[in-house]
Amino acid sequence: MKYFKILPLFIIAFFFCNSMKAQDADTLKVGDILTIETPKNYQYSHLNLPKANFIIKSGEIVNYKKLPGTRVEITKIKTKNSKTIVLLKRKDGKKFFGSFPSIRASYKKALASGELSR
Repeated sequence: MKYFKILPLFIIAFFFCNSMKAQDADTLKVGDILTIETPKNYQYSHLNLPKANFIIKSGEIVNYKKLPGTRVEITKIKTKNSKTIVLLKRKDGKKFFGSFPSIRASYKKALASGELSR
């Protein structure tokens, strides 16, 4: 009999936790401002940056060290198979590496790894 009194509390707690997860995913919207941070390992793994040979072919110098501290704006959000991909554009209006207007990033993984911050 004692378990029947506790069971509704667990059910309510379960639904409350799930609703909190849904609210966290809904807070992301177009126009949010994020900051690119330094990667923990040698290279960025969750930001889809152009490869060095494409940057060189466009006539620019490859310098990934200028990226940390860059403020970016979310211009497009795409969710597929519980993965959230965002399209990022520089807030100051410049292009990435002189010729790339936007980059893509895996939002949740980039936040978890510290490559992006809110």
